[in-house]
Amino acid sequence: MKKVLFVCSGGMSSEIVVNALKKEAGKHGQDLDVKAVGSSEVDAELDHHWDAIMVAPQIRHRFKGIKEKADEHGVPCGSIPAQAYNPLGGPTLLKALNELIS
Repeated sequence: MKKVLFVCSGGMSSEIVVNALKKEAGKHGQDLDVKAVGSSEVDAELDHHWDAIMVAPQIRHRFKGIKEKADEHGVPCGSIPAQAYNPLGGPTLLKALNELIS
């Protein structure tokens, strides 16, 4: 099981996107543990051994700082493509996640 941390403004808007990603992953036999948090919670989460961190498009201005922290912990960090940040974005999001982790 891969552990993925989604980072957005408050951690709530990503729930729809998280569900789309989990559904798409299930279609491909992938099991994901995905948690959505606000950007202020990233520091506390970095010690929980995530396989990847994905940053929502609405906080791309914070991406550099989040990526630097992720890099310090050896966790791959990428931006969620804007076109994937919706209930139908599961396929695009899964592709981006798999590219990030590989």
